[in-house]
This record gives sequence, C-alpha cells and structure tokens, in this order.
Amino acid sequence: MKVLFLIKKKKVNKRGELPIMCRITIEKSRKEFSTGIMVQPEWWNNKSQEVTQAVSNSNVINSRLNQIRQKLDKIHLLLEVEAKDYAVGDIINVFKGEKTKKEYTLLGVVKEHNNYYEKLVGKELKKVSWQKFENTCEHLKKYVWWKYKQQDIKIEGLKFPFITDFEYYLKVVESMQQSTINKTTQRFKKMINFAVAREYIQSNPFMLHKPKSVRKEIIYLTSVELEDLENKDLNLARLEEIRDCFVFCCYTGLAFKEMNNLTADNLQTTSTGDLVIQIIRQKTGRTVYIPLLPKAKKIIEKYNSGSSNTFSGKLLPSKTNAHFNAYLKEIAVVCKIKKRLTHHIARKTFATTVLLLNDVPIEIVSKLLGHSRIGITQAHYGEILNKKVDQEISRISKLF
Repeated sequence: MKVLFLIKKKKVNKRGELPIMCRITIEKSRKEFSTGIMVQPEWWNNKSQEVTQAVSNSNVINSRLNQIRQKLDKIHLLLEVEAKDYAVGDIINVFKGEKTKKEYTLLGVVKEHNNYYEKLVGKELKKVSWQKFENTCEHLKKYVWWKYKQQDIKIEGLKFPFITDFEYYLKVVESMQQSTINKTTQRFKKMINFAVAREYIQSNPFMLHKPKSVRKEIIYLTSVELEDLENKDLNLARLEEIRDCFVFCCYTGLAFKEMNNLTADNLQTTSTGDLVIQIIRQKTGRTVYIPLLPKAKKIIEKYNSGSSNTFSGKLLPSKTNAHFNAYLKEIAVVCKIKKRLTHHIARKTFATTVLLLNDVPIEIVSKLLGHSRIGITQAHYGEILNKKVDQEISRISKLF
C-alpha cells in the first residue's frame, strides 16, 4: 500500500485555501479522501509531503498528516493479518469508522451459484445440467489464472472485454468450436445474472454481448440412402442389430438413451387402436407421444417373440454409445454411404426425410422432436424449410 498526500487545485475556497487529499494505492487500484485540512498553496511542499516550516502551525498540521498515515498503515496491517479479502475502499471505510462493504469475487459467486442449483438437482434441474455449470466454473478458473495469474478476481467492475477475452481463450487455448463456446458463455451469463439479481454487481457486462452465429450443416440420410440401408444384407448379426436400431430411430427420432431404455411400458394404444411411444424427454422433461410407424413397429416385432401388440421387457438390443457409433462406421462402408454416420443422424433423418420432406408441418415436427419451443426447430432445420419453399414456389409457378 502506498499513501500519498496532495492538494486539489480545483477545490479552492473563498480564502484561497486548498484541501489536502490522501490517496491510497494498492496494486493498480486507488482512491482518495479529504483529510479535512485546508492550506494555502504556497505552504505545501509536495516533495517532502508536508507544510513548510514558515507557517506558524506547520508542526500541528504535519503531525496530523503523520497520524493519518500511521493509522492507515495500522488498518492495512490488521486486514493483512486477518487474511481478509479487502480493497482500497475498505481501508478508507475503516479509517472513517464506517462498515466495510463486502466485495464479492468472481469464482466465489460462481461457486455460490452452483451450490444453489445443486440443491435443485432432481427437483427442477437435471444433474447433467448442473455438471455443465461445474465445467464452466473450471474453465473460468483456468482463464482467470491464464489472464491475471491470480486465483480469483473481484466481480465488481467486471467489464465487457472480460467476456470477449474469455471467448478468445476458449477458442485459442481450449480449442473449442464456436457452438460449444456459445453454450459455455451462455452458462456464464446465467451466473452473472445470478450476481446482478443479488446485487453483488451493479452493472451487467453482458449488456452488449451477442453470441456469434453458427451455421451448422444438417447431415441426414436421403430417402434413397435410407432405403438402401434398410434393404442391405449385412451378413453379420452385430451389424444387423445396429442397423435395425438406427433405422428404428430414423422413424421415431429417439435419442440414444431413449432408444436403449425403451420398454413395453413406453408403448401406449390410442383410442383409434394405433400404437404410440410415450417418453419423457431428458433435456426438457416434457412428455412426448411419437406414432409407431409401420417400419419401426416391424423392427420391434423382429426382436420380440410375442405378437405385434403383446411386447414385454426391453424392446431393442442394448448397446453402448461407443460401440454403436463404431459399428455404424462399418455399416456406412458396406452400404457405400460417404456421410459420417452417428446415432444422432437418425434423429436428423427423422426430422427431415421422414417428416419435413413429407409435408409434415414444422409445428408437429417440433412437438415430435420434443423441442421446448418452435424457434429451436426453425433454427436447426431452417435450410430444409427453405428448400421446401423453393419446391412449392416452383410447383405453383407451373400451375400458372
């Protein structure tokens, strides 16, 4: 800590006197306060930090300044001994006999946020969602050390450049894709909103932040590719099982865990006698009803010995995600499909080839996919919708 006395030339009173100010500096942070002492400008010796001896009461003034310095040093020492997290303003507050304002740290607030939401796991939050908050905390911890070489920093005064530099760090150091950067930054934004709501921070650094747009190509199987895959003789039981499960998801849009955990309890019969799949989406917690299309129903019947409407137990062969995707690579080679097949492509194929390209309205597609809002569906499948628009315009043009 550095203590400096100086006179404020702009604050002259009617007698031509100037106030002696005290400036405290700790690292790069500094603040000033008035000592309450007024002097003529010619009395003050800035180099020696005292009033010149020519003034009759110079000893009294200089003694008061020395007492201020000693008291500030004592306060600083006590805060150091107590190992408390303090700032320049805290030293001034203690000097004036006021209560020190608690200053929160970034990682301290992030941990408080995560602890708060950990108690909601299983009630209104999925454990996987909470774990992602923890991952974001780790990224922030590494970033703070990378940029500031400190274990933590004050959250008050956090500015917009902190966010852009954090995004730069995630891209350059952590080698993240832009979509992953956006999700990480979005979780960080929730943490900052948590701090703003509790008045730990006055201004929100995310006020002007806008995530970079990501244009991601939707990879799906065309109707020809899907038909070739369905009819291909694979000659190996393990590949045939994976192919059947993949095709089943092409006609249902189920995620991997939903497919792997599918049981007879998930099958419901409608008033019209049709079978539907009833599941609760893991991401949104919403109940979704998916029609069991003939080709999907045929695959279930293949792996169940009972009649078409008396299923029991797990409906499809169980596999690990790693094995599933590894076998899909083999299947792609055998079927001469040049696209990189993963289980998620089945869900994309359901949304596009099976639904949208067969004129199913996007509102229905959104519900069948279990999206929380239609905007998500539009954002993902906007390009497919544009193709449909072009096709319809061409069709109408021919009519006229």
